[in-house]
Amino acid sequence: MTKENESTAMVQVNNEKNVPINCFGTLAGFEAGQRIANMFSQSSLVPANFKGDIGACLIALNMANRMGADPLQVMQSLYIVHGKPSFSSTFLIACFNRCGRFSTIRYRMEGEKGSDDWGCTAYSTELATGEVVEGVTVTIGMAKAEGWWSKKDRNGKETSKWQTMPELMLRYRAATFLIRSVAPDIALGFPTTEEAIDITDKVQVLDNDGRPTSLAEVAAQAAVNEAEEVEPAPEVVEAEEVNPADKAQDFTSKYFKEHKMGESNEQ
Repeated sequence: MTKENESTAMVQVNNEKNVPINCFGTLAGFEAGQRIANMFSQSSLVPANFKGDIGACLIALNMANRMGADPLQVMQSLYIVHGKPSFSSTFLIACFNRCGRFSTIRYRMEGEKGSDDWGCTAYSTELATGEVVEGVTVTIGMAKAEGWWSKKDRNGKETSKWQTMPELMLRYRAATFLIRSVAPDIALGFPTTEEAIDITDKVQVLDNDGRPTSLAEVAAQAAVNEAEEVEPAPEVVEAEEVNPADKAQDFTSKYFKEHKMGESNEQ
């Protein structure tokens, strides 16, 4: 191979490395995506939700291509909350910071710490215009009004992270609002894990005794009830009694009839 051909081949290889795989756009891309997804599904490094599931790995690969992220990073940051996929807040913040369109997210704390007015505003600078963009200010009062502040399990134990680490939760929610306001394409319409937990746990229905319960508890109880259901025993149909002599006569008549037809065909 000449130096000119070698240089051309190297350029082609480099170009192929920079081109993302369109998993669902072409047949060739779908086949290539399946091979990569199969490799991920057999790896011990992927989360349990993706092990042995080629379809889930292929979807995660497609999402990574659209977001310009590493496939393994997407799999490690994708969580299933009550049956719905969601991204961790830290992952979306990282995607925003490295997208190349905005500066790193900054935070401005406001109000008196510990009061309902204590809040956080996330802001950034659009690199193309130099304009400072801000998200919605999130306060403790907002968290209480929206039902994020208090979460209790069946035993009445408090499980909300808003009470144990309020400043971190304020920053996460403020950053999420900023991303959804100025760059919604980064999240691809998916909620953050914290949003999915807060929103889903807020929805309540009444059980059979008229007591409020969360959708998660309803789903869990439904699964238990389904597992405990006993399938009805199949109906037993008594076979009609057949006289052995009649059965033998029918078989003999059928045999000679077929034999006679076979001889007629040969003639």
